[in-house]
Amino acid sequence: MKNIELLLEIMSRLRDPEGGCPWDLRQTYSTIVPYTLEEAYEVADAIQRGDMAELRNELGDLLFQVVFYSQIAREEGHFDFRQVVDGICEKMLRRHPHVFSDAKFETEADLRAAWEQQKSDERAEKAATEDTSEMAGVARALPALIRAEKLQKRAARLGFDWPDVDGAVKKVHEELAEIQQELDQEDLDKAQDELGDILFSVVNVARLLGMDAEQVLSQANEKFERRFREMEKLLKESGKTDLHVLTLDEWDSAWEGVKRQE
Repeated sequence: MKNIELLLEIMSRLRDPEGGCPWDLRQTYSTIVPYTLEEAYEVADAIQRGDMAELRNELGDLLFQVVFYSQIAREEGHFDFRQVVDGICEKMLRRHPHVFSDAKFETEADLRAAWEQQKSDERAEKAATEDTSEMAGVARALPALIRAEKLQKRAARLGFDWPDVDGAVKKVHEELAEIQQELDQEDLDKAQDELGDILFSVVNVARLLGMDAEQVLSQANEKFERRFREMEKLLKESGKTDLHVLTLDEWDSAWEGVKRQE
């Protein structure tokens, strides 16, 4: 814990009105959020690349974000880092009675049900002052695909769900027809709304197939980038050094060539 104490002291010094860092002193909860999200994604990137040295560094950066928020909260008299730690320790102990007490669960499904019930009970305890909807607590700042999946799972717990993936796939086709109708009428505002419905419906398909929509799209991004880089390489090797002047047919031919190679 000595290193944690040092980290807290560093953060306190950075925010000291007398001799602290001007940049750190200007920050608020809101201005730090973009950096927090960036650090979280950099952690995920290091994991995906299997770079353990970089993962260690990125986890440190992410921890610093928690310390930063806690320091601002301490200055405002709300809470401090130790209370943050106490809170998460108490929550983990409460939510894992099968590990820290004598509770027993026969299956992983039973364990998951107990976990969800515990969270539901916690929401119910806040009924007097906070939102108790089944949708409560799904952070608006989450990436849209992840938030869509979480909202859908919350609704599904109450039985508001497709009976199978076929229904979800049909919904995607329905939404595609609707956006085409709006495009034919040149109504871009309604087309945007329908496009959102398409994306939301596609997340439903992924969820019902047991897939993570964010991961599925990440894999598609990686595939596209890999193929595009290979296409650039092949085009330049064939003497087409100025890629800006290629026709669409030339691009299509090169793309199909890369796909065939794979």
